[in-house]
Amino acid sequence: MDALAQVCTVVSAVVLIAVFPLEAFLVDRPWVQRFLGIEPHGIANVHLWSFCIGARNALAGVGALTGLWMVHRGDEQTGTVVVVVSLAYMLLASLAMGVADLLGYWRPRGGSVRGTVASSVLPAVALVALAV
Repeated sequence: MDALAQVCTVVSAVVLIAVFPLEAFLVDRPWVQRFLGIEPHGIANVHLWSFCIGARNALAGVGALTGLWMVHRGDEQTGTVVVVVSLAYMLLASLAMGVADLLGYWRPRGGSVRGTVASSVLPAVALVALAV
């Protein structure tokens, strides 16, 4: 596994793990809402989903780091599979956010563009680097 794929994987994983507390526990704070690009209206009604999404993202980050650990501990083939699955989840979940925006589920509409692009680029780069 080359250095570019590893760096992109680590950064993606760390970002997802770091954002988990914001989505899971602090989503009712105005500065978190601005950071995540979400409207404050109805936060109490979606806190359950934001907690679950944050937890799933954190687990994907932990999975990616576990896969890298496996690669460096001598089980490169299995570790690479774990990394690829984690990266695929990260990329597809991020793209689903963009699709939700296109369907009009994001308020305000177009509000997911920054987050979708930011959370898609590194997993996509890592997957391409792994494929070549």
